[in-house]
Amino acid sequence: MEAEQQKQQPQRPRRKGQKRKLEDEAAAAAVAAAAAAAAAAAASSLGSAGADDDNEEEEDGSAAASEICCRHSSQAAIAREVRTQVDVLLRCASSWRHADRVAAKRATHVLAELAKNEEVANVIVEGGAVPALVGHLEEPAAAAAAQEDQQLRPFEHEVEKGAAFALGLLAVKPEHQQLIVDAGALPPLVNLLRRQKNTTNSRVVNSVIKRAADAITNLAHENSNIKTSVRMEGGIPPLVELLESQDLKVQRAAAGALRTLAFKNDENKALIVQCNALPTLILMLRSEDAAIHYEAVGVIGNLVHSSPNIKKEVLNAGALQPVIGLLSSSCTESQREAALLLGQFASADSDCKVHIVQRGAVRPLIEMLQSADVQLREMSAFALGRLAQDTHNQAGIAYNGGLLPLLKLLDSKNGSLQHNAAFALYGVADNEDYVSDFIKVGGVQKLQDGEFIVQATKDCVAKTLKRLEEKINGRVLKHLLYMMRVGEKTVQRRVALALAHLCAPEDQSTIFIDNNGLDLLLDLLTSMSSKHQQDGSAALYKLANKAAALSPMDAAPPSPTPQVYLGEQYVNSSTLSDVNFLVEGKRFYAHRIALLASSDAFRAMFDGGYREKDARDIEIPNIRWDVFELMMRFIYTGSVQVTSEIAQDVLRAADQYLLEGLKRLCEYTIAKDVNLDNVSDMYDLSEAFHAVSLRHTCILYILEHFNKICTRAGSAQLIQRVIPELRNFLTKALSSRSPSDKNMQT
Repeated sequence: MEAEQQKQQPQRPRRKGQKRKLEDEAAAAAVAAAAAAAAAAAASSLGSAGADDDNEEEEDGSAAASEICCRHSSQAAIAREVRTQVDVLLRCASSWRHADRVAAKRATHVLAELAKNEEVANVIVEGGAVPALVGHLEEPAAAAAAQEDQQLRPFEHEVEKGAAFALGLLAVKPEHQQLIVDAGALPPLVNLLRRQKNTTNSRVVNSVIKRAADAITNLAHENSNIKTSVRMEGGIPPLVELLESQDLKVQRAAAGALRTLAFKNDENKALIVQCNALPTLILMLRSEDAAIHYEAVGVIGNLVHSSPNIKKEVLNAGALQPVIGLLSSSCTESQREAALLLGQFASADSDCKVHIVQRGAVRPLIEMLQSADVQLREMSAFALGRLAQDTHNQAGIAYNGGLLPLLKLLDSKNGSLQHNAAFALYGVADNEDYVSDFIKVGGVQKLQDGEFIVQATKDCVAKTLKRLEEKINGRVLKHLLYMMRVGEKTVQRRVALALAHLCAPEDQSTIFIDNNGLDLLLDLLTSMSSKHQQDGSAALYKLANKAAALSPMDAAPPSPTPQVYLGEQYVNSSTLSDVNFLVEGKRFYAHRIALLASSDAFRAMFDGGYREKDARDIEIPNIRWDVFELMMRFIYTGSVQVTSEIAQDVLRAADQYLLEGLKRLCEYTIAKDVNLDNVSDMYDLSEAFHAVSLRHTCILYILEHFNKICTRAGSAQLIQRVIPELRNFLTKALSSRSPSDKNMQT
């Protein structure tokens, strides 16, 4: 069982490191309206006193960028402006002069605003902005003595912040990430993370730390080499320390960076844990700030992914209950991450699965299955799929109403969501206490009718149906029969349909004859609902094929009565001939003894009171020579090859002369050519000449191709004619199973 479950593991949605956009671009229009005033205010400001707030800086930069966009509309014009700003940065790199600091601050903000447009980002990089910006991640190397004495350090921290901001935006494009790192950005960015220790101006320092953490996040996004470089530069310990910052934005930025650094990097994961990040992260899970607990649960999720030892440490540190609490968060993103994380926890061991359910995770997970957010549904189905591989949890999922929403997810066009739901249902189907509920809500029909996108889901559904089939016995079967007798009509039909597909052959008579299951299926064929008709025909076809006697013939049957044949040499031979047949004006030599042994019709002809009894020549009207010759050859040899061209004519002759063996050979030949265009005529033919095998073949063909036949003219009348024969057909087959047959089946 464990090996089987491993093969059926649900598809884990891919988790990416969080790429931060770093700015609220929705405010751009409002900011542009105040552009001129903001630019003037920034130009006249001294130091950092009036420009600490991020929003003020944004107005400053947006204003400058708006002016640029108004003045320049071409790439060439933007390139010239970029070079102008780069020249400013290079000229002011080592200066604390007020005018230079104003110019440098403005240049970083202009470049940052331009970098928000990814089409312009390449122009900025090609204009040499990266090394110029990297140069401003650190304060000027020296200051004039007078300035140092008076402690006049204009825009302290803000130029560095602007440079980190611009570099972070440029790093959104993967092709720029390594270029920025090669320009030497990581060491100063890591130093900016430590700046809080060396200053008393906490607000502006927090702002620059946040920009630095955001820049590291974007640089390391899905870049394993840069993730490693950040660790080698010592970036992880200060980020862990910043999780305890008093500034919520800094906490969030630090957690976002750690989340990215932990993704698919085992060394980074280990170091984050060694730096004692887990206690703080778990506390952050309980934060009332949605952005904080979202980032925290994301970090933990990336830490435990594919890391069993860290998973155990996280659980031992007390993460389980706060993660379960996030399932009820008003933040959809946190709910998604929490559900995914619980799915990862559930793979740890069986005890953990039970603990997750005992602590109240099942009900909110089931509620999430009905969310409008497709990712939220996917993550909750993923978690329930893992939990459903435990017997006790299976009952909890079914008891709390999980069956219907999981079944509805099978209609999704999202392959991963479909598979996660199918895997959860596979688990629930293992609990025999809820097999009846599974069938009662139409679960079997849903599994059979589903259009599944990936092969893994198809395989999982097939195994689920097989699992259900194995449980249709004993008390489960008794409960289903009870429901089929006393349940609502819809439930009765669902049970009958499911049992037709899943029951064992030895139980067919009990289910469909003794408990009227056959009537329920036949009623569906005359329903006004095309879906009911299709379901009923498919179930009846399955039921018929389970009874070996009802399967279409695979080979021509032997003659029903053993007899001795004269042999090929006497066919139309005058030797010892004692009777002649005149067919189409030609004489056919025959022998009464062969004819008397062949059928009751010839025995009546020669032993009865008919005039042919003593006649030497007997005229045969209405039969062609080739048909009569083939019929006589069968009488003399017991074996002929009936071709489709003359099969119907031979069938008429065989029926007229009561040659059952030849009739069955004809039926076999005709049955091979039954198709949508002629099935109605072939059914008429079977009734006209009492061709039972051909009639059964037509019935099975009609059931198998019911959907297509229903679209044809006259189909309703054909179905009405078939139903009584179908009832007799199945009743006889199912009732004729002897005890020895049943014992052989067991």
